[in-house]
Amino acid sequence: MRLSFLLLYTLLIVSGCTPLGDPSDNQYEVVYKINDIHSTEIEKWRSEEITIALVPKLINIPYFNAVKEGALEAGKDLGVEVIYTGSLLADAKQQIKIIQDLIEQRVDVIAVSVNDPKELAPVLLEAQAQGIIVITWDADAVPEARDFFINMVDPEVLGRHLMDILAWNTSEEGEFAIMTGSMSAANLNEWLDWIKVQQEENYPNMKLVEVVATDDDPNKAYTKAKELLLEYPNLKGIIGNSSVGPPAAAHAVKEQGKQGEVAVVGLSSPNQMNEHLKDGSAQIVTLWSPKKLGYLTVALSKNAVNQTNPYDRQYIPKVGNIHVIDDVVIMGEPIDFTKDNVDQYDF
Repeated sequence: MRLSFLLLYTLLIVSGCTPLGDPSDNQYEVVYKINDIHSTEIEKWRSEEITIALVPKLINIPYFNAVKEGALEAGKDLGVEVIYTGSLLADAKQQIKIIQDLIEQRVDVIAVSVNDPKELAPVLLEAQAQGIIVITWDADAVPEARDFFINMVDPEVLGRHLMDILAWNTSEEGEFAIMTGSMSAANLNEWLDWIKVQQEENYPNMKLVEVVATDDDPNKAYTKAKELLLEYPNLKGIIGNSSVGPPAAAHAVKEQGKQGEVAVVGLSSPNQMNEHLKDGSAQIVTLWSPKKLGYLTVALSKNAVNQTNPYDRQYIPKVGNIHVIDDVVIMGEPIDFTKDNVDQYDF
């Protein structure tokens, strides 16, 4: 265990089941007990095998399937047990239930791609209080509810780049829309903010007409894309801000015969977008390797259990050198995929 003390807390409900309110109502009493325990005694408390649990925003979409592949590979390489578990929907309440189950299992690390930073904060703090290391990856929590965050790329670089690749394909003019995932996802919102900044600073002849949420549901994304094309007949481009957006938008563009009229760019994997890039229903997609992200998360999780924090320019086998700023790890730079290079990648 990474702590030099064990924090045990007991919440005693004196009466009623109403939400926590003013301390003066005397309905709740919180008792904290902090006992000094030698590190050797703490190590005995842990099982010999390290267990690392990864919780994605949702399961069974290509992006998170690739993360799972990398995480399981790292588990085999590094000799740790990896649990990869999530819900079929990008839903914070379901994530909370999954994390509560993992706390009961006494895993060593819980690593989460967070659907809603504020909603998940209490259960992540509970995990930390139980001596479990909490790491976020892909999408962050509030900083006090985790040990560190593994980010794929610098958010400003990515957001500005997404705006650039759309502008390159629309002659830097016209109306455009953005298809994001969950409106509460911290990473998507940060990228969204930088997209807007880049447009306002550099592309005055372009106009953002709407931002729609897909909730990372491919069917909902396709429906939203069709609605955008119908509602805005002069639309010149769509940015997909999460992995389900570009393939859905490209499918809708092709179906309505608007290839060459409406540019589609955004974040998605090359395998998902291979056909769309080649038939002209999409122009450029950009991403990092989600498989590497899964591998990196497990590698840094094991290091954290062994009391080794990530550091700048640290080399991680099968990943490369990482960049660290305060408590944020940045894996690397995004990769652009076009019809000319998409066959070079397989994820």
